[in-house]
Amino acid sequence: MAMWDRIKEQAKGLQQQSQGAGQASGGTAGGRQPGAGAGAGGGSKEKLVGLLKSQLGSLKTELKSGAYRDASMAMCALVAAADGSVDPAERQHVESLILQNDVLQNFPTEQLRQRFNKHVDQLMFNFPQGRADALQEIAKAAKKPVEAKAVVQTGFVIAGADGYIAPAEAQVLREACTALGVSPQEFGL
Repeated sequence: MAMWDRIKEQAKGLQQQSQGAGQASGGTAGGRQPGAGAGAGGGSKEKLVGLLKSQLGSLKTELKSGAYRDASMAMCALVAAADGSVDPAERQHVESLILQNDVLQNFPTEQLRQRFNKHVDQLMFNFPQGRADALQEIAKAAKKPVEAKAVVQTGFVIAGADGYIAPAEAQVLREACTALGVSPQEFGL
C-alpha cells in the first residue's frame, strides 16, 4: 500500500506544479480551457503518465493473471471508444500502445489483440451494451487491489499517451474506478 501512497503524493505534486505553471503563464496549455478534464497542464500530465507507466512497470512480475489481462483490454477499449467512436487509425494506435506496454508484454500478443478488438467491436456495434460488458470485465479485477489499481493505471497511460486526457476519457476512468472499488481521487480524477 505504501507504493500507492507514493504515487498519490507524486501525482499531487505534479498537479500542484501544473496549476502553478498555468497560473504563472496566465494562459492554458495547448489552448485548452483551464481545468478541462484531467488534461489541463500539458507537460505535467505527460510527467504524470510517465510516472504511472514507470510505477506500473515496477509491478510487472505481479501482473500476470488473466483477470488483469482481460480487465486491461476492456479498459483500453473503453478509453479508445470514450468519445463514442473508434476509427481504424485510432484502433491501430491504441493497439500499438498496448503491444509496446512493458507490463502487457507478459501476455501473448494475439491474446491482447483478440480481447481488445472484441471489446471495441462490441462498443461500436451497441455502445451501451458494450460499455456494460467492458465494465463487467473490468470489475473482475477488483478482487486484488494491486491489479485493480493497475487496470486504472493502464487506462490512464493509454488515455494520456497523447499528453491530454479528454473529459470523456476521464469519465471512463472514473467509471472503471467505481467498478473496481478504487477511489478516483487517487488518480487525480
